Amino acid sequence: MKTIIVACRTLQAEIELAQKNTGTSYSVEYIESGLHERPKKLSAIVQELLDTLDADRVLLCLGQCGNAMIGIKAGAFEMILPKVDDCLSLLLGSTRDKSRISYTDKAFFLTKGWLLGESTIMSQFAKSVEKYGEETALTIMEMMYEHYETLGLIDTGTGPMDELYEQTEDISRLLDLARKTYPGTVSYIEELLTGPWPKDRFIIKKPYEEIVTEDYEGML
Repeated sequence: MKTIIVACRTLQAEIELAQKNTGTSYSVEYIESGLHERPKKLSAIVQELLDTLDADRVLLCLGQCGNAMIGIKAGAFEMILPKVDDCLSLLLGSTRDKSRISYTDKAFFLTKGWLLGESTIMSQFAKSVEKYGEETALTIMEMMYEHYETLGLIDTGTGPMDELYEQTEDISRLLDLARKTYPGTVSYIEELLTGPWPKDRFIIKKPYEEIVTEDYEGML
């Protein structure tokens, strides 16, 4: 059975670790990072890619991402994806775990993969400074992140955390957020790679079936 993974580029290190842990070697098609901010474009790019794939099974390593997955249609292959709201929930174990930490610590989460993306907090700030000036740019950033108290660094076991701490020093200072490390996991991705795929954690679509809103009901 020919299996292909379609995933967000921010998860590359975690997917490589999960494949190593599970002994799999599936081909991976990566979607550019940062598209979760533009769900319609993300949806269009994912569908365009799926329409080109020759496979028996496609593992979509993506979250719901602002309803970007709603309406995505499988080709002549089975399609399986995790039942999570976004990639952060995937790395923290579940949507429920992410929501709990977000509520108690008011955390804005970061991973190494996210920092390597095309659109980061510092790049957004730099663009705002160029467009509006530093004072206004700072005001914009304060308004955008005023509800957060913690900069949550997720340790997924893909590399030393001291490097991530070093890379987030400017972000922590800019947003006046204390940094805190949270244990992450690649176990959810490992489940996606190997199965079984219980219906409370995964969405399974037969060939030519479409993802619908109801598929995400009861996310754990």
